Amino acid sequence: MSFTGKYQLESQENFEPFMKALGIPDDLIQKGKDLKSISEIEEAGDNFKVTITTGSNVITNSFTIGQETELLSVTGEKVKGVVHREGNKLTVSLKGIESTTELVDANTLVNTTTVGGIVYKRTSKRM
Repeated sequence: MSFTGKYQLESQENFEPFMKALGIPDDLIQKGKDLKSISEIEEAGDNFKVTITTGSNVITNSFTIGQETELLSVTGEKVKGVVHREGNKLTVSLKGIESTTELVDANTLVNTTTVGGIVYKRTSKRM
């Protein structure tokens, strides 16, 4: 299955504890908790471009599977990492943050991100 497409956030679990663990200020957590982000993924072979738009905040990362690249983290920090692919799963480790994005079926994208034992799960549906 191809990841290419636009996905809208449908549900999320542990948003507030996860953001607090990352050191995000409470006022930004409150502003962001009800925003429905849109993820746009472009896949061309092993090359990916992922753009996540949450309100006025836009994060874009481009990477090639298996090659070290600089990625913009959820905190806005640039971090080097290597994205790996196993079937319909993309995984990356960035400074103690483990992230897995899985295309669980043709229309459902599930992202699980873990830091310090706190698991943040986001489920998005293809638009």
